[in-house]
Amino acid sequence: MSAAINRIEKKLTALNTNNKKALVPFITAGDPSKDSTVAIMHGLVKGGADIIELGVPFSDPMADGPTIQRSSERALERGVNTNFVFQCVKTFREQDKETPVVLMGYLNPIEMRGLDTYAMQAIAAGVDGVLLVDLPPEEAAPMRAAFNQHGLNLISLAAPTTTPERLHRLANESQGYLYYVSFAGVTGANSINNDDVLSKASALRLQSKVPVMIGFGIKDAASAKALAPAADGIVIGSALVEALAASADPAGTAEAFLQPIRLALDSLS
Repeated sequence: MSAAINRIEKKLTALNTNNKKALVPFITAGDPSKDSTVAIMHGLVKGGADIIELGVPFSDPMADGPTIQRSSERALERGVNTNFVFQCVKTFREQDKETPVVLMGYLNPIEMRGLDTYAMQAIAAGVDGVLLVDLPPEEAAPMRAAFNQHGLNLISLAAPTTTPERLHRLANESQGYLYYVSFAGVTGANSINNDDVLSKASALRLQSKVPVMIGFGIKDAASAKALAPAADGIVIGSALVEALAASADPAGTAEAFLQPIRLALDSLS
C-alpha cells in the first residue's frame, strides 16, 4: 500500500476510532502571498487541521465563488502554477510528514502535463490526493488508473443534484474521502438548508465506502457544528480564504481561525 493512501486512510481511521470529526481547511496556493503559503499550512495544522486542501489557481474556476475566484486571480498574477504548488508541498513535508495534503483544482493543467507525469510529480512532492471539480465520474477511469498506479488518491465530489445512480457509483468508486457539496451552487454562498443537508449527507454516508466530508457554505464554528453530525468531517474554504486575504500575519490568522472550529467539532465526540 502506498504512502499516499496510508496518510489519508491513517488519519481518517484514527479520527473514526476516537469518534472525532475531521477538520479540512481549504486555502489557495500563493494567496495572500507566495512566501506565506507553507507557513499558513503549518498554522492550519497548529489550529487543528486534519487534512489540508490546497487550491491550485486556475484561470476559469467555474465552481468557485467570488472569494476563491479572486484569490485564484491574485495567485495567478503572482506567477503561481503547478510547479509552485508541488514545491510548497515538498517544503511543507520537510517539517510535517503526517498531515495529508489534497490538491483541489481543474482538469486542464493535469491533462497538459500528462496523467502519469503529473501523478509521479505529485507523489514525489508529498501530495496524497487530488480533487478535480470538473471531472465527471463517467470519465474518471483513466485518471484514477493513472493516479492509482503511483499511489495518488482521486477524491470525488457529490452534490444534492447528483442522481441516485451517480451517487451509487461515487459511493463505490471514491478514494480517500467523498466530498459532499452542501448545495447546488458556487463556493461561499449562503443558501444552505441544514435539514436537507443532514438528511442527504447521512444517507450518502451509509452507502459510501469512504468517509464523507461536507463542504460549501460552512463559515464558522456554529455552521460546522450544525452540519458535522451527518458527516465524518467538514471542509471550510471561502471564509478562511477571506480572513487570510486581509491578514498581516496569515499563519497566525490560519491557526486562530481554525481553533474555535476544532473545539466545536471536538465537543460532538
